[in-house]
Amino acid sequence: MVTVGVEEEYLLADPVTGQLAARAEKVRAAAGVRPFVTAREIQSELLQAQVEVATPVCRTLEEVGGHLLRLRHAVAGAAEEHGCRIMPSGTPVAREVTPVPVTEQTRYKAMQRQAPQLVAEQMVNGMHVHVGVADRPLRVEALNRIRVWLPTLTAMSANSPFWEGHDTGFASWRTIVFDRWPVSGIPPYFADEADYDRRVRTLLSTGVINDTGQLYWQARLSERYPTVEVRCLDIQLRTDDAVMFAGLVRGLVATAVAEAEAGRPFADPPPELTRTAMWQAARHGLGGELIDPAGRRVSARDMVRRLLDHVAPSLEAAGDTRQVTSLVHRLLWQGTGADRQRRALAAGGPGAVTDMILEAGSMP
Repeated sequence: MVTVGVEEEYLLADPVTGQLAARAEKVRAAAGVRPFVTAREIQSELLQAQVEVATPVCRTLEEVGGHLLRLRHAVAGAAEEHGCRIMPSGTPVAREVTPVPVTEQTRYKAMQRQAPQLVAEQMVNGMHVHVGVADRPLRVEALNRIRVWLPTLTAMSANSPFWEGHDTGFASWRTIVFDRWPVSGIPPYFADEADYDRRVRTLLSTGVINDTGQLYWQARLSERYPTVEVRCLDIQLRTDDAVMFAGLVRGLVATAVAEAEAGRPFADPPPELTRTAMWQAARHGLGGELIDPAGRRVSARDMVRRLLDHVAPSLEAAGDTRQVTSLVHRLLWQGTGADRQRRALAAGGPGAVTDMILEAGSMP
């Protein structure tokens, strides 16, 4: 069975004002001492109003869901103890009155000195899915093959329409914020493992990025684990949607590995087209048309169906078909997190959006 693990990032917010709450260290410490959570599962992030959780290595989606529920409950409980709530949204809703301080770590302080405005605006939350691939050259092959599907995943996961108190017009503003870093967006094609390593070394040698953690590609090889790490997803309001994406990404990587081993050809669009496809996905989510690998405009629903067809054998092999497809169909029917946020805005204004997100964080 192909293994999978998930990382989730949450903002911390004051339940009354909706303002971000810089209490991450207190929340992380309180969550980490609970009997059913280990300290290493609750991690610091760039800003002091963010907390990250990481599941153990999982073999089934049931394990993924169980660990995410456990970790969300632990962080939510610890947050309430310190007068705040977790906000599973890709961006905050309210305009921030005061800047959020940077976490007191050498690496983060160096980033702040290098790009102060980018760091100040890094109030964004994603979810990362790690899929185990033991052979490193195969990991590079898989990375090349999944690139064309990253815009579709971005559109499906869109959950960040608001920024500084207003609607950005984008379904995933988080994607746009992240794309301002020097190494970001959809990764390039790599000829092989040596090419990947050589180009990463060159990037590091420029001194513009300090370490491989600043390879902010939407998918990359993990430096810590033998995994392909897909990073294009916004944090999800609901845990079961996060589980759905874990299943889809595992199916996508497993399909890529199988096709690489069989020597099958794959699409390799030019970088300007993949960039355009990602921008379109961030702009419209599932509410419009997406750009397919050939450059054609296709309805978002059709692209989602293509993705399901593409990964169908891998979903079946993992026993994930029924769970993943039913959740995808629900997503197509109910809309993305961005759609839900906008419906809340139309029904009750900005306060209703914040209340909806905070409730989702308390009842994952």
